Amino acid sequence: MGQWAQRRVEDGLVKPLSDAESHRFSRSRPPPRERRVRVTQTTATTDKSGRSFVSFAVDVRFGSEWSENDIVGCAYTGSGDLYVKRGDAYRPASFLLGKNEGPVAGVCEAAPSRS
Repeated sequence: MGQWAQRRVEDGLVKPLSDAESHRFSRSRPPPRERRVRVTQTTATTDKSGRSFVSFAVDVRFGSEWSENDIVGCAYTGSGDLYVKRGDAYRPASFLLGKNEGPVAGVCEAAPSRS
């Protein structure tokens, strides 16, 4: 599960971000020298809709120091959909690539356990 999620985040988010950053000039922060993906849970969690997901974090390095959790989010195991957290809400990962995507309610939130 962890290897699948790591590849999915690298292919669906990290590589497109790197490609987009290498083609623009702006006053925003410079692109990081390196990014690494960490899958932050070993087993899938189920959301309120019954869909399984795993959480991830993307760390960045500008110089010699790594900064953890620059991007946090989740990858859905069935669809491969990626969501990233901005503020208190999760948005589709395409939001970071310039798409005007609004928050999606209920994603990346574990369903309450049934005791």
